[in-house]
This record gives sequence, structure tokens and C-alpha cells, in this order.
Amino acid sequence: MASMTDVLKQVAAQVAAVVYPSGTGQPSVAGIPLRVYPGWPVPSQLETDLANNWAHISIYPHGKDRKTTRYLGRTWIPLTAPVHTLVMTVVGGVVTLSGTISPQNILINRDGFSYVYAVQQSDTLTTAATALASMIPSASSSGPVITLTGAHAVFARVGGFGTAYKETKRQEQPVQITVWANSPQARDAVASPLDSALSDSNNISFIDGSFGVITGNGQLMTDQLQKADLYRVDLFYIIDYATTQTMQAAETIAPVLEIDNAQTGLPEIIRNP
Repeated sequence: MASMTDVLKQVAAQVAAVVYPSGTGQPSVAGIPLRVYPGWPVPSQLETDLANNWAHISIYPHGKDRKTTRYLGRTWIPLTAPVHTLVMTVVGGVVTLSGTISPQNILINRDGFSYVYAVQQSDTLTTAATALASMIPSASSSGPVITLTGAHAVFARVGGFGTAYKETKRQEQPVQITVWANSPQARDAVASPLDSALSDSNNISFIDGSFGVITGNGQLMTDQLQKADLYRVDLFYIIDYATTQTMQAAETIAPVLEIDNAQTGLPEIIRNP
């Protein structure tokens, strides 16, 4: 799920990408070294860095969030696709299991009937083949090879596990991005390209796969601490982001087709396609 910490970290990462377009080992857009971080500055560190011609960019919540949930009942959205590490090769009535063991579902459909085994982490190719063969009438196995005696139609499938997420609520969080510098020129050299880049981008993605909306909400400049060589500007943004749930999702490998009688409503044909 995306949390306030996730929001601040993601904004900080995007700010760093803006002010260090060629990488953190290269000069910043302002031509001076910068520290970018979520949270509030440590006074002693800030004072030392300003004296050495560094500037800071801090990202901090600005006030209370506001609920923006538009509706409930959102569906699950695929996040990562299933991964297949096993391969099932069919030649006539012989099925050979190969590849690398990991939790997956393996299926053999014999003459219209499906048989599925959930592969365990402790399995080998041989034990997985043995387990699946034990479910199928007139089947036998030798090593990773399953033989289906008397079968007329055979196919096999491997089903992996992916992840999916859904939104449970959304909220808006005001955020202030503060530039701390030792001169008005240094402050402006940092703030201008930063504000320009952020205001040109409306979307922001998070590590749980969800997305948010980032919009500008004004700025405030202060020179009240100029006697201490501290010049500050606050750039205010609002982040609309989701709270989410994530689950493991199994790939469908054994669908059932049912054809019902339109008059009686009773099933006429049931097949495992």
C-alpha cells in the first residue's frame, strides 16, 4: 500500500532526478552540490552545508490530508504477470516436465477432463510428475515423464502466480518542497528548474503499482534569515494518492465451459476447454 512515507520518498526521488539530470555523480542544475531528502533539515547539518556552499531540498507534509475517495468497489488490477519456470511438452500420450521448480500449477487435460497439481517448493521434476500422474486414471510416470495409456486427446498447461492490487481509498496530501540556500541566486538556481519540471508532470507512480496526481499549489519565499545567510523558498504541491491492498493471483489454466438450455436453464454441456 502507498503510505505517507512512500509519497515523501517518491517525491524526493523525483526531485533528485530533476536537479541531477545527468546523475548524482555529475553537477546539479544549479552548479552547486545539493542534498535531497524526505523530512525536515537537521539544523547543525544545514548550517555546516550552507557555509560550504551546499543547498538543501527537503520534502515534508504540509498540513492534514483530505479524503478524496470517489467510489467504492474497485476491481483488482494486474500488477505483475505470472512467471513460468516449468515447461510441459506433449508428444502423443506422453507429457515431459522440464525447467526449474518453483510454486506453480501444472495441468494435464486428458480427453476433456482436467487434472491440476500445485507444485511445492520442495518438489523435484520427478516428484511433481509423480504427483500429477497419480491423479490421472491409467497414467504412469518415470522420472519427469508421464505416460497416458489409451488417451485420445491430451494437452498440458503451466499456470504461474502474479500479483494484483485494488484501491481501498484515496486521499490528498499537501506537501512542501523547501529549498534552503546561502544566497538568493543559489536558491533561484535550484527552485526555478525544479518548479518548472514538477509543474509539467501531473502523474506520479508508487512502488505498490498505484498512481497518483501531483498538482502545484503555490509558493512562498522568505529572506527573514538573511543575516544567517539562509534564503528559503517553499514550493507547495498536492499529491492525490491511493491506499491499496495487494494479493497473489493465480493464473487460470482450467476454465470450465457450460452451455445451458435457454428454456429450462439447466446445463446441457459442460466442458474443460
